[in-house]
Order: sequence, then structure tokens, then C-alpha cells
Amino acid sequence: MVGVSAEAMDAVFKALADPTRRLLLDRLREQNGQTLSQVCERLGMARQSATQHLDVLVRAGLVTVVRRGRQRLHYLNPAPIHEIEQRWIAEFDKPRLRALAAIKAQAEESAMTIPTYVYVTYIRAGAEQVWHALTDADLTARYWGHSNVSDWQPGSPWEHRRTDGSGAADVVGKVIESEPPTRLVITFEDSPEESREPSVVTFLVEPHQDIVRLTVTHEKLPNREMLNGISAGWPAVLANLKSLLETGDVLPQAPWEMSAAHA
Repeated sequence: MVGVSAEAMDAVFKALADPTRRLLLDRLREQNGQTLSQVCERLGMARQSATQHLDVLVRAGLVTVVRRGRQRLHYLNPAPIHEIEQRWIAEFDKPRLRALAAIKAQAEESAMTIPTYVYVTYIRAGAEQVWHALTDADLTARYWGHSNVSDWQPGSPWEHRRTDGSGAADVVGKVIESEPPTRLVITFEDSPEESREPSVVTFLVEPHQDIVRLTVTHEKLPNREMLNGISAGWPAVLANLKSLLETGDVLPQAPWEMSAAHA
């Protein structure tokens, strides 16, 4: 994986080599954000055994833990899988593979509820730098393809504006929480004319020495179509953000546009 150490790559493949851990990831894909008790119940596994497997997956970056009050919720983190895809799947293969995946998804007719989406990435930068990149209109235009415009105060609106000079906003929302440089919560409305509850995106910036752990949580998703869109979009956006902060430039590909996830 480009930009990832051999040790990190080994940890991912070691974690995926075990069939029980692959089953655990499948269960998190079906129902994300499970407590340890829920994981044990769904797998019929003792707590000690489940904890050992989860620890391996957390160390490999395939599972991330989000605290909600006294609960520890476990989420599938697709970042390492996305990095594997970037290394070994050629650009011309992606449309064909996506088409096959879409056919498979339609055939399966899943009746599952829409899970919360969580993505975790590690960036060699300071918390203030990451916060600035998330909230500066010029920087978001570079790695996101749209300018995110707001004063970023609680209660203020924000807009995801096109950079073609039209000033049109493909996504709008409101700032719910703003705690620079560690926490930003916004609503996310790609179709504000529709009378549905907006989804909510939380950016959590956790500094540790010269590295920042950035967790993006996307909740209250209205349907599986939107889940599929953001599952393709967030990894591309955050990979571009990571590249910009670490190297000074975005990845050599067109930045993903937020509106494309919901077309």
C-alpha cells in the first residue's frame, strides 16, 4: 500500500487471514457500531475470545472503537481495504468491478437497516492543521473539489459550493458543534427540498505527538443508496486530505465531489 509501512500491511493481512475475524468484520458490516456484548451474542463467542479478535482488528486498523457515554461501540473501518484497492486494482478495472457489485447488491435484496458509517485515518500533521484543512474554503476546494463555506460557529449554515464560478451549492447544512481544533459536527443535506431528516457528520481530531487520528462518522443515513455513495466518497476525500497535508499536493486523480455520491 502506497505510503503505508510493511509492518502495517502485514498486520492487515494477518488479521484478515483468520476466518473468525473475517466473520466478525462481516457482522459489523451488517450491523455497524456494536458493543462487545452484541458482538459476542451475534457470533456465539465468549467475551475473552471476542476481545482478543477485536484487539487484533483494532491494531490492524480494520476496526475502530467509538465511545458513547459508558459504551464502547465497534465500527468497521474500511481505510486499510481502500489502501489495498488503491495499490492493486487498476483504474480501468474499477467501473467493471463496481458494476458487478451493483448487480450483486440488487440480487441480494438486503432488508437491513442503514448503518452508521465510520472512517478513520492517521495524518502526520498537527490538530490545528487538520482543523484548518477541514474548514478553509480554499483548501477544501483543492482536495474535495468543492469549497466548504461557513464561519463554523454553532448554529451557522455551511455550504458545499462548486468551484466552477457558479457559486452553486450541492450540499448545505448547519453547524451543530464546533470545538476547534478537535471536534466539528454538521448536518448534511444533499436534497434540502426533500422533507427528510438530514444526516449528520462528525469530525473528531485526536492528536498524538506528531500524528493526528481523524475519525469521520456519518449518521442518520436515509437509505442504502446514500450509504453506498459515501462509502466510495469519504475514503477518496480523506486520502486527498492526507496527501495534501503530508506532501503539499493532492493525489494524481480527480478529487471526489460530494454531489456524486447521491446522484
